[in-house]
Amino acid sequence: MATATLTHGSYVRGLARAFGGALIFAFPLLMTMEMWSLGVSITPLRLGVFLALSLPLLFGLSYYAGFRETFGWLDDAMDALAALAVGVVTSAVLLALFGVLTPAEPANAMLGQLTLQAVPAAIGALLARRQLASGNDAGTDGSEEENTRETYGSELFLMAVGALFIAFNVAPTEEVVLIAYQMTPWHALGLMILSLGLLHTIVYSLGFAGQHSHEQPWQAFMHFTVPGYLIALLVAVYVQWTFGHMDGQFGAQLAMTTVVLAFPGALGAGAARLLV
Repeated sequence: MATATLTHGSYVRGLARAFGGALIFAFPLLMTMEMWSLGVSITPLRLGVFLALSLPLLFGLSYYAGFRETFGWLDDAMDALAALAVGVVTSAVLLALFGVLTPAEPANAMLGQLTLQAVPAAIGALLARRQLASGNDAGTDGSEEENTRETYGSELFLMAVGALFIAFNVAPTEEVVLIAYQMTPWHALGLMILSLGLLHTIVYSLGFAGQHSHEQPWQAFMHFTVPGYLIALLVAVYVQWTFGHMDGQFGAQLAMTTVVLAFPGALGAGAARLLV
């Protein structure tokens, strides 16, 4: 009985942290006008693909982080769905208070707005245990189970999550397209070099799993920095497609926009270890 009570109490605390994490991580997007408009204009295909790709991402994030300790894939699946529900509730309440969601809003517009906002809020909910808890409850006790989950593949996955989360906060704005329009190829090359340099500095200073203390900077560069930047580029392409920024863009202009959006994505990829 005591164990059940403890487990129940731990879950309630975890759920409360999840709401806090959802609110802290998602409020910039919840207060962004472009996100409100995108929720109305996004096509069903793009919204469906976005949700379909987000579910396994949330599941993986629950496995590697999560708002509470889990003990199997079913726990992780339930927590991923719970985090998504937290994201929906948090987004719905705030968007309603902001006057964005109203009874007169068409059902498809409400669905688009809530789905786009709920996923980043759900990511924040799953990161809450690491960010808002302390000590053993935050999973920082160095347990053997935590260490076995830290592999090269897991680091690349977390880099993708970090790149997606940070890029998602910037991608809806028109400034990304404007910056790309103002840039020359030399500007783009300089931004790529800066992105790689900052990503490598963060990766090498944090010491990712699988990165040995005697590893040379160039080894870490090839092992993490280059794959991390490629991940940031792929995330930039995916986010642009989701938000419709690729429509009407071709060739050099599309490449420029991708490089611009990959800059915050690279910072997110490098900072993933700080988030998770």
